[in-house]
Amino acid sequence: MPSTALLIPRLRANYPQFAFEQAEDFLWSPSEHTVYYTADDATGHGFLLHELSHGLLNHADYSHDIELITMERDAWDKALELAEEYKVTIDDDLIQSTLDTYRDWLHARSTCPQCEAIGLQIKKRVYACPACRHTWRVNEARICALRRSTVL
Repeated sequence: MPSTALLIPRLRANYPQFAFEQAEDFLWSPSEHTVYYTADDATGHGFLLHELSHGLLNHADYSHDIELITMERDAWDKALELAEEYKVTIDDDLIQSTLDTYRDWLHARSTCPQCEAIGLQIKKRVYACPACRHTWRVNEARICALRRSTVL
């Protein structure tokens, strides 16, 4: 498996439409057309190709939370294609554990704070419970603590 130091120049040459910048975390920035990556060679190649895949798939924003999970799954599928080309191994356990964090995130957001039934998203960051008819708003909460507040 190539080191990150060898992989980044190849990616820059093959995808000149994107910038690649070393950072604290792996991240795709659609507004900057930049793939941010860490120097971690152990699991980093998979995350690097995953974030690049978001760019290649034109992932920018979503209006319903389930769309984020679809985008994440699609980016992992594309990363697996890229992995073959770049002779990189991406462990399926890594993919599934990463997707599990998004599944857990969605489950927490959609759980009614009043009766704990699973609610339905009715608009961006707003859910309604079919069991007790409670409606709540959620914060972005992808990288911070989830907050749910009642919609009056």
